[in-house]
Amino acid sequence: MVTTAIILAGGLGTRLRETVPNLPKPMVPIHNRPFLEHQMDYWIEQGITQFILSVGYLKDLIINHFGNSYRGVSIEYAEETSPLGTGGGLLFAAKNLNETFLVLNGDTFIEVDLDSLYEFHLKINSNWTFVLFRTNEFDRYMVMSVSPKGEILALNSHDYISSGLANGGVYLIEPAALNSLGVNTLENVSLENQLLPNFISNGGKLFGQECMGKFIDIGLPEDYFKASKILPN
Repeated sequence: MVTTAIILAGGLGTRLRETVPNLPKPMVPIHNRPFLEHQMDYWIEQGITQFILSVGYLKDLIINHFGNSYRGVSIEYAEETSPLGTGGGLLFAAKNLNETFLVLNGDTFIEVDLDSLYEFHLKINSNWTFVLFRTNEFDRYMVMSVSPKGEILALNSHDYISSGLANGGVYLIEPAALNSLGVNTLENVSLENQLLPNFISNGGKLFGQECMGKFIDIGLPEDYFKASKILPN
C-alpha cells in the first residue's frame, strides 16, 4: 500500500502569471479553492496519509494556507532556498523516504486508481512507473514509445500517427531508483531532460500504464479555465 505522496509545487508558472498573478501555480483558484486542494482531496480518498510538498516560488503562500495538515493528513515541506528544477525538487523531497512513494506534478491532475497502479507496479517489478495518457499535442508533451508489456522504450518518441502516450505527471517510485542516480540532492536538474535519461543510461527500466481517466493541465490559461468544468465544486 502506498501512503506517501510528493507534490512538485515549486515551479514559477510563468505562462499562467498574466492570468493569475502573484500566486504559485498550484494555488490558483478553481471553484474558489486552490487547485492543490482539489489534488489532495482526490489522493486522500485513494489512501494517501502523508504529503511532502516541494515548494519554492512564493512558498509562504502555500505553507501559510495549509500549515502542517490538511483534512487530518500530515503535510511536510521540502523548501528550496534556490530553484532546484523538477528533478532536484524531487530528489530533495524524497531524500528520507524508504518505501514506495507517489509523485505528482503540482499543475496537473489525472484520474487514476492508485491500488490498480500499485498492483501493476508490483507485478512487473518496476522501480519507476508512469501514468500515461493519450494525446495528439505532440509539441507540448513528451510522447513515449511503450512496449505491449508497459516498458518505456523511448522517452521522446516519434513513433505515433494520430496520437501517442505521454507523461501524465503521476509516478510510483522506489527509493532505490533515485539512489542509483548519483545526483546531489541540491542540484538544479530537470526530471524529464536529465534525471530520466540518466536513470536509463545507468541501466534502469521505466514502465508506464495508460490511464483513461480525465486529464487536466493548468499550465496554459485556456486549460486553466477548462479545469473548473472538470473538477468538482
